[in-house]
Amino acid sequence: MNKLNNKDRGFTIIEVVLVLAIAALIMLMVFVAWPALQRSQRDTARKNDVSSIVASISSYASNNGGSIPSNTANLTSYLGKLSRIDATKVTVTSSLSSLDPTVASNLDTAVVYSGAVCNGDAPKAGSARQMAVVTILEANGTPVRYCQDS
Repeated sequence: MNKLNNKDRGFTIIEVVLVLAIAALIMLMVFVAWPALQRSQRDTARKNDVSSIVASISSYASNNGGSIPSNTANLTSYLGKLSRIDATKVTVTSSLSSLDPTVASNLDTAVVYSGAVCNGDAPKAGSARQMAVVTILEANGTPVRYCQDS
């Protein structure tokens, strides 16, 4: 009869270390990719919010004889009816001389520039019935301006 030797049972230390190294490599890849995935999801949500704001302002204009909201209070009361957008983080301005500093410093705000259209990632002068919405995205970890117009 064959008797089992004690050395034939279990795993060798090399096999255990190899399995732990592979598990560590997989965990490292997950933890490296996770922040980029979260950043991408937040940027997608911000773009969707900007699209919703543009659609809401277009709806506001069609309900008010073609005029767009002229101040933050008018837009806030109108956006307050929407459940997804935090209307307190949206401001309206007509000044194109410099971009609103709150947009440059806060990722969760959007600025509506009345009488403007998008010129790349920044608003430029347009007709009185046009508007551009600007927010900041976290593309690749660095803040990038995002502009969408009506």
